[in-house]
Amino acid sequence: MNTSIVIADDHALILRGLTDFLTEQGYNIIGSTDDGHSAYNMIVKLKPEIAILDINMPCMTGLDVAEACNKNKLPTKIILLTLEKDEKYFDKAIEYNVYGYILKEFAIDQIETCIEHVVKGSPYFSEDISPYLVKTHLGNRPDTIELLTKSELKIVKLISKNKTSQEIAEELSISVRTVDKHRSNVVQKLELGNRPTSLSIWANLNKSYF
Repeated sequence: MNTSIVIADDHALILRGLTDFLTEQGYNIIGSTDDGHSAYNMIVKLKPEIAILDINMPCMTGLDVAEACNKNKLPTKIILLTLEKDEKYFDKAIEYNVYGYILKEFAIDQIETCIEHVVKGSPYFSEDISPYLVKTHLGNRPDTIELLTKSELKIVKLISKNKTSQEIAEELSISVRTVDKHRSNVVQKLELGNRPTSLSIWANLNKSYF
């Protein structure tokens, strides 16, 4: 569990509590700060695998940092912590390819599960906002699943289990290129757009349907 993490939150108790908790769980916390500008500089300099950011911070908000990372194609995956349940924040999180969005009231309960998902390249959003994501961005309609072939359904089922393309290829005895082609076809059929996280979110939120 050597996942490198930077944490930023302008609430001292939350910052210290989350840092101590994740350190105790064996995660590699390589930096922490209480403002967004410092957080972004840490991400650029230290290149952590994951950055856990409060949405509302001075200098730069968590969304500002996520936007900058997305614009500059930085490899760090962003997890946002927030008290905000306003839909406009969810929209921006999706737009900036944020990998995790956790309501602060559930942070300690959900953060490890979120990190596990994100490390595997699978987005994780608090269940409280899942219905909105499904309705607004991911088209959770039974008839959309009927558009998929048996092979595509197999791929989607494994994606919902947080399998990587390489792991799916090995399990199904096919090439990674074939897996990626299936993924591309599914994205087009379900009209999920070109965001790299959309298919993973859709698969996780709709796993009960297949």
